[in-house]
Amino acid sequence: MKELLTDAATRAIHYLETLDTRSVAPAPSAVAALKAFDEPLPEQPGDPADTLRLLDEVGSPATTAMAGRRFYGFVIGGSLPVTLAANWLAGAWDQNTGLYRPTPGTAFLEQVSLRWLLDILQLPATCGGAFVTGATVANLCGLAAARHAVLKRVGWNVEADGLFGAPPITVIIGGEAHPSVSKSLGVLGLGRTRVVKIPVDDQGRMRVDAMPPIHGPTIVCAQAGNVNTGSFDAIDEICRRARPAGAWVHVDGAFGLWAAATKTRAGLCAGMGEADSWATDAHKWLNVPYDCGLAFVRDPHALQAAMAITAEYLPTDSGFRNPADFTPELSRRARGVEVWAALRSLGRAGIADMIERNCDQARRFAAQLTAAGFTILNDVVLNQVLVSFGDAERTKQVIQGVQAEGTCWAGITVWQGRTAMRLSLSSWATTDADVDRSVAAIVRVAAGC
Repeated sequence: MKELLTDAATRAIHYLETLDTRSVAPAPSAVAALKAFDEPLPEQPGDPADTLRLLDEVGSPATTAMAGRRFYGFVIGGSLPVTLAANWLAGAWDQNTGLYRPTPGTAFLEQVSLRWLLDILQLPATCGGAFVTGATVANLCGLAAARHAVLKRVGWNVEADGLFGAPPITVIIGGEAHPSVSKSLGVLGLGRTRVVKIPVDDQGRMRVDAMPPIHGPTIVCAQAGNVNTGSFDAIDEICRRARPAGAWVHVDGAFGLWAAATKTRAGLCAGMGEADSWATDAHKWLNVPYDCGLAFVRDPHALQAAMAITAEYLPTDSGFRNPADFTPELSRRARGVEVWAALRSLGRAGIADMIERNCDQARRFAAQLTAAGFTILNDVVLNQVLVSFGDAERTKQVIQGVQAEGTCWAGITVWQGRTAMRLSLSSWATTDADVDRSVAAIVRVAAGC
């Protein structure tokens, strides 16, 4: 076992150390070589070292360098070394962190992490929280708590009696709400299209003046960090309208919520603490390994009522917080370990610096690409940059060319009718030199299109 694990660590370290010298996207030949995995299921046990060798020699070259410094797609952070190391150690512990009594170490670390997160994100200290796979499930958790609370106020127990015959719930969302919110609404039986969709402004922000009067059980879904522009809904105004009517305000802040941890961008989060639930990711701007999402709910009892279960064989009476009482899963890995490692290693100042540095790099991208003659479509308020290289066809050609060239990787989007390259700056490892090198590659590719 020791030799195998040492070999795995050596291979993983080599992979990370050589990311900067390879194309960010895998070569076509590496993708074609994946056929080596497609073999008949072995009839007999084989050498584990040979399996690991094949996994590395064939699998590693066929990966996209998302862990590297110049991957700007999908709002993906890398993994801080300490978080990857903590993840490895937690993997060796192999703790099924659902209940405190059998897994006190990892359950306690999760409890500490939750307290620290609420502090740095400037959310109410009494919130309940859930460590889940990502913002999709975090949104689901917040909206499940919302569904419970707004129906409980009108005398309906949705966990016991379901939605058949329940009082109707009005759901209000912005016209550019992230699809993960719609997916969560569908899973919860609230409907993906059975919503009141509010028009947005030229940066994708919900037009609060267009919100209808609120009556009866209502959930309002706001956004902190538009996935294209990085813009924030006016959450303070939304809460002022919603709260007197008894509506629940949920905030999808998959990456934008982290602006609250900074001095320079915290103003974007005005009124954030007045909402009722929030969703974000740790595998984005906290730069922990995939997968790690976070849900926070002002009323922890609402989240617990929506999620908790029990059975005769489960040791739930520990007197401490049982993580599974707040998540859809009972069996789950110890995600709080790497979150704790990131928070403890970086501290308040380190987290703020990491986020502010990425925001400054987004502005650096925008300034240099503008100087090169290209059009920036959004106000760069956070870490998102939308770039047009002309009409839709030419912009697509440039994006494809940049991905194939390999210096960096940026994705494509269509936003308010315009096709654009989308650059997302969210890795701890990205430097200003990486931005300059990437801009030079983009300009070079565009010149040939």
